[in-house]
Amino acid sequence: MTAVSAPTDRPRTNLAEQVYTTLKAELHDFRWVPGDRFSEGELGTRLGVSRTPVREALFRLRNEGFLDVESKSGWYVRPIDFGRLDQLYDLRIVLELASIDRLVARRDDPPALDALKAIWLVPAAERLDDARAVGALDEAFHATLVVAAGNAEIARVHQDVTDRIRIVRRLDFTRPDRIEATYAEHAKVLRAVIQRKGDPARLMLKSHIEQSKTEVRKITLHTLHEARLRGHSG
Repeated sequence: MTAVSAPTDRPRTNLAEQVYTTLKAELHDFRWVPGDRFSEGELGTRLGVSRTPVREALFRLRNEGFLDVESKSGWYVRPIDFGRLDQLYDLRIVLELASIDRLVARRDDPPALDALKAIWLVPAAERLDDARAVGALDEAFHATLVVAAGNAEIARVHQDVTDRIRIVRRLDFTRPDRIEATYAEHAKVLRAVIQRKGDPARLMLKSHIEQSKTEVRKITLHTLHEARLRGHSG
């Protein structure tokens, strides 16, 4: 891996941000699996930085629930708490359904919905099949619906939930059938919102998120198993 190097005059906070971004990407890619242990010194050596920005990044990741530290044995990756993830998905449903209610109550469509139409209401031949790209578009779809509803506090909480479930949510797009289902379901929800069909929109959105939650759990367990096998074989 390329070291996270920087000129000596670069602000320490910027370097800590780079270390944080690198480590979080590794966690999202399951290069670290629950139970893996490491020290600040080991990471600093690998990334080519001092322990100070490493420590800042690690404590930030601990605050987000990814890591923890023990006084005698150092840092380790926390187990994925599926119960907590279920609660976050449930909260996400509450927030998004509230936003749907606000959207269908409007007399006109917010301009943001036009951008969603251009992405999700397209012929099958124009759909993307790259997992990362579709994952990013999926986040943007749900975030846009919430923001367009006009409640800034709901949008803020929704963004926090999105950040917390991203590590597993992005796995939902590693299979072609899940990408196809996402396009189809987003299109149905969007059309229902545009047509002011509140009950169908709510029902389809709730079903869409719950199905995603179920699939993500299965895919995550499989991915963790494969990551552990790679670790043992390496």
